Amino acid sequence: MPLVAAAVCPHPPLLVPELAGAAAPELADLRAACDAAVTGLLDHAPEQVLLVGGGPETTRFSTADYGSLRGYGLDRYVQLWKVNCAGGGRLPLSLTIGAWLLHRARTGLPRFAEAVAVDAAPDRCAALGAELAARAEPRTALLVLGDGTACRGTGAPGYDDPGAQPYDEGVAAALAGADSDALLDLDPALSTRLKAAGRAPWQVLAGAVRATGVPWRGELRHHTAPYGVGYLVASWEPA
Repeated sequence: MPLVAAAVCPHPPLLVPELAGAAAPELADLRAACDAAVTGLLDHAPEQVLLVGGGPETTRFSTADYGSLRGYGLDRYVQLWKVNCAGGGRLPLSLTIGAWLLHRARTGLPRFAEAVAVDAAPDRCAALGAELAARAEPRTALLVLGDGTACRGTGAPGYDDPGAQPYDEGVAAALAGADSDALLDLDPALSTRLKAAGRAPWQVLAGAVRATGVPWRGELRHHTAPYGVGYLVASWEPA
């Protein structure tokens, strides 16, 4: 089966220690969980890595494209994979942080990237996942980037919403159990209200795994909500 493993990580800019500054130690456990998830992904001996994250529109990127952290206070470009004149600064934040995590793991594997529109309907997300699984040749590992809700308390970016914690807990349970159906059942309107940036990428993951036709198992590596934003890290593999 070409799709050999998947990992889910959040994509806050503060994962990058130079951006986090004095807050870097507060996110050390989250950063370590992301590193472990990426290492676990690579332990399945993939021949390439496919990154999936949210963006303004559904787009496939060139291997030479890159993202920038300049808008977050750090003058740094993050290359997806290859460096050549054909690349452009097109990667959204989700894929920029995903590429940063892979560089941090010091892997030289080929990597490719797809953005899914953050407002894409669940059936479109599932269809994209199935398409990615169908063209997952050779052995492919999937790195999925997405944050949980941003309404976990009065200091959260989206202020406080009593529905945020139950939403994140439901996603955590789905990731722990590799429950594709539960992820595909996430409501787009509720997700938008709660500012859950990971909804569409998680549903792409669900569609990809469902398309393999074999059972998968999951492991929830991390679930916290610093600064009022839900951050979830998980690993999936065929059972």
